[in-house]
Amino acid sequence: MNTFFSEMVYLCLAVTAVLGGLVLCKLKKSPGQVGRKVICLVGFLGGLCLLSLSLFWSSILFSLSCFLMYIYLSCQELLPVDQKAVLITGSDSGFGHALSKYLDKLGFTVFAGVQNEKGSGAEELRRTCSKRLSVLQLDVTNPQQIKDAYSKVVEKVQNRGLWAVVNNAGILGLPIDGELIPMTDYKNCMAVNFFGAVEVTKSFLPLLRKSKGRLVNISSMAGSVPMVKLAAYGSSKAALSMFSAVMRQELAEWGIKVSVIQPGGFKTNIVGTNEMWDKLEKDILDHLTPDVLEDYGQDYILMQRNYFNLINKYGHTDLTPVLLNIQHAISAKRPFTFYTPGSGAYLWIYFVSFSPTIIFDYFNKKFNFFVSSMPRALRMPNWKNKAM
Repeated sequence: MNTFFSEMVYLCLAVTAVLGGLVLCKLKKSPGQVGRKVICLVGFLGGLCLLSLSLFWSSILFSLSCFLMYIYLSCQELLPVDQKAVLITGSDSGFGHALSKYLDKLGFTVFAGVQNEKGSGAEELRRTCSKRLSVLQLDVTNPQQIKDAYSKVVEKVQNRGLWAVVNNAGILGLPIDGELIPMTDYKNCMAVNFFGAVEVTKSFLPLLRKSKGRLVNISSMAGSVPMVKLAAYGSSKAALSMFSAVMRQELAEWGIKVSVIQPGGFKTNIVGTNEMWDKLEKDILDHLTPDVLEDYGQDYILMQRNYFNLINKYGHTDLTPVLLNIQHAISAKRPFTFYTPGSGAYLWIYFVSFSPTIIFDYFNKKFNFFVSSMPRALRMPNWKNKAM
């Protein structure tokens, strides 16, 4: 009996080793973010089995886990490029610019939509990329430019259809308290980050239906995690995430797969320039009522520019995790619904989803190290008594 039991244990360990090796081989072909999450999950399951069960049953369950992971990862292999055509909005800089170059090198036919076809970003794409890449004048808030871009894409792809649309164009605005953000900034964020993506999607869906392709929307961690100072930006990205969730269900009937990318903190040109910051600050100060300006104080408003400096200081400069995740969303046999590239993004989104509000608010306040100042009225020692 003991001999039989020992042989069974050794057999289970051998099966576990083989299946574990197959999983690791599959992970090499998966994007970095995907691979790391699968490794963590397999490790967690293995540890749980070893802690709670006997060696025999632990081996059985862990082998089963490896087998299921192997089957799952088999569906994550990337489809061949085959000159598939991809439209990317917001390719002047940042994610869109880097993605246009990256997909061009992989052999995709890239339509790089830019806000300024004569700008430095557009010129760099023309200079450094292959002839497969076409630069399109595409301001996503301009319906006529969207129609013109559609006509040019149809002319080039003809009967092949368009394989993927990547709605990347976005603006941030000045991070500041929601009460201080002008209504024009709220409307601008919605116009670019949400309505622009919706109109581009609606315009190009006939081409995606023809190819049974992919719709990839670049949202943000701020679209799921309530982050102070980002009321306008976060609201627009939350709207985009919900739009994507609804479209995912509706478009599944047509064979179109929809994915949302929710990056963490990466350093891109979305933060803008000093000239843009000056204009945003002036707009805020010009539109505040006297009582609001008195409560917050001009010094507090001007100090919010430090947020940009912290983004530039702590934001990740390596955009590779984002590019790999978008590539996976475009090319995998069965892409994921959500991608969270960037350290901490995945944990924060799950934390806000499952933790009680009071706990999230406490830790979020502790981690908001950039909120180092307080409005003028709150710095006054008699403010609370005065409010009573």
